[in-house]
Amino acid sequence: GTVTFLLTDIEGSTRLLERLGDAYATVLRDVRGLIRRSVRRADGHEVDARADEFFAAFADASSAFVAAIEIQRGLQAREWPRHEKVCVRVGIHSGKPTLSDSGYVGIAVHTAARICSAGHGGQVLASSLAIAELKARSDGMTFRSLGEYALPSLKDPLALFQIEARGLRRKFPALRSSDRG
Repeated sequence: GTVTFLLTDIEGSTRLLERLGDAYATVLRDVRGLIRRSVRRADGHEVDARADEFFAAFADASSAFVAAIEIQRGLQAREWPRHEKVCVRVGIHSGKPTLSDSGYVGIAVHTAARICSAGHGGQVLASSLAIAELKARSDGMTFRSLGEYALPSLKDPLALFQIEARGLRRKFPALRSSDRG
């Protein structure tokens, strides 16, 4: 069936590591803990956590959006070592992957990763396919169309939306994508 994927990535993690040194390990643990709790509370399942990335799956698209908003709010509200800003980009996409013994496989997984990579720290991006799977909108959530983008390694351009909700940043630079479609 259809699964909604949520991927996160810490913006500027290498520079953050260079500035924080050993304190980066604590930051990474805290970021992962916050994401993990948000995913669990929204009935999501952790698929993988590797380096500064986190990958989760949801049976219900609405839950993925709830988790994404909670993640961004939680990270923004947090005090970080040495007054650093720790921001994650979040990408959400829905599709029909294959579940193998090594996890989810399919273009939907790669698409979710490309959507995440196109964003900026503090931003939540979603595909039109993920939005179409929503059964309910919560918490005053709105979607701002950013247009169609040709994302690396994907055949067709994808309509991308920025998720907006109370307490989330709204202004970001142009997406980090190869081409606007």
